[in-house]
Amino acid sequence: METTVPQKLEALTKLQSIDSKLNDIVKVRGALPDEVRDLEDEIAGYQTRVDKFNQEVDECNQEISDKKTAIKDSEKLIKKYEEQQMNVRNNREYDAITKEVELQQLEIQISEKKIKEAEGRIEGKKEEIKETQSTLKERKKDLDSKKEELDVLTKESETEEKKLKKERAKAASSVEERLLISYDRIRLNARNGLAVVSVKRGACGGCFNEVPPQRQADIKDRKKLIVCEHCGRILADVEVVEVEEVKPKRTTRRKKA
Repeated sequence: METTVPQKLEALTKLQSIDSKLNDIVKVRGALPDEVRDLEDEIAGYQTRVDKFNQEVDECNQEISDKKTAIKDSEKLIKKYEEQQMNVRNNREYDAITKEVELQQLEIQISEKKIKEAEGRIEGKKEEIKETQSTLKERKKDLDSKKEELDVLTKESETEEKKLKKERAKAASSVEERLLISYDRIRLNARNGLAVVSVKRGACGGCFNEVPPQRQADIKDRKKLIVCEHCGRILADVEVVEVEEVKPKRTTRRKKA
């Protein structure tokens, strides 16, 4: 059976009431959840940086190992060429072998230079790792402190929050799917989380823009769902403001002397 407009409004108003209570619980936690997430992201960034530095150190160590192997290979070749020089038949062969020896000696010098440069980079990376790890340690302390604070606040409202979430699920089930999607979308875009509001003192209870008298009359009739022309919030009812009757002041006449 299709629900009537008053039933729809009643269901939406109840849902809004529950969501507002849940929002109040979230407000008590303040910016802590965001701060925890930011710290977690920051720590992940520092850890990635440390991992990158360690990888660069490993690459430098591999380069040093390769250059040391190249030096040993050059030393073997030099020894081989020097032995060949003992058996040369003419000056041309001697000069050719001498050039090969000089070439290998130059290769050794270049490799030694590369090793020193790599060792210098390793020292620099180790210093960066040390500084980053120190910062990482401090941020982890901050994170632990924020998490502990958030856990305390969460535990204080945990029972109430679970209860409200169950009530919300039940209340949401009584709202037709299309209307629920619209409601959730409005809430998501609303700064104060209000999708269903009342007209108060002739203005929308969400954006505080004026609601024309005819529109207020339509809201009171509850024959169709009315939304605010300015913010799109659902206008559930019109609150009647009682005006106190102002009684005229009594005046007393002075007697003539």
